[in-house]
Amino acid sequence: MAINTQDADLLLQFHDPKTKEAGYTAIIRKYQEKLYWHIRRMVVDHDDANDVLQNTFIKVWKGLDHFREDAQLYTWLYRIATNECLSFLEQKKKKSSVSFGDVESALSNTIKADKHFDPQKLEWKLQLAIQKLPDKQRVVFSLRYYDEMPYEEMSRVLDTSEGALKASYHHAVKKIEDFILNY
Repeated sequence: MAINTQDADLLLQFHDPKTKEAGYTAIIRKYQEKLYWHIRRMVVDHDDANDVLQNTFIKVWKGLDHFREDAQLYTWLYRIATNECLSFLEQKKKKSSVSFGDVESALSNTIKADKHFDPQKLEWKLQLAIQKLPDKQRVVFSLRYYDEMPYEEMSRVLDTSEGALKASYHHAVKKIEDFILNY
């Protein structure tokens, strides 16, 4: 899949030494909000999401000169953001030297601490259910449910077969349904 025209223009701007920073800034402006919410759904906390987003854009700056335009720019950006999320969550687990369940519990507590939290509302139950999913299922569910990313595109972001992604999404949905019905 070739890169879209608008992104191609941004990349041309980035590759010109005179307009490199303006091109990079335009890429950030175009994708910052989408990436922020993708990251936020994974790490939950606003400050953590900002940190991961910043790390994502640092990697983008360092790697953009080597971006092969044989895929969509947003696919490449989502891949970096997703890998940064998974690395962040893994580091969080190691730093706290606790089990995944404890990290999962901390993420759930972050959701429950929100001043608008109401455990009877479906959107809050959904957020809590998503935090119970394993990291990879959480990523697949988030990309499909919230970002409405096609499996074909998701397979490029996550470097996984479409069949495996469909199975992951199916399992995630079943776990979320079970949580919502039994919570």
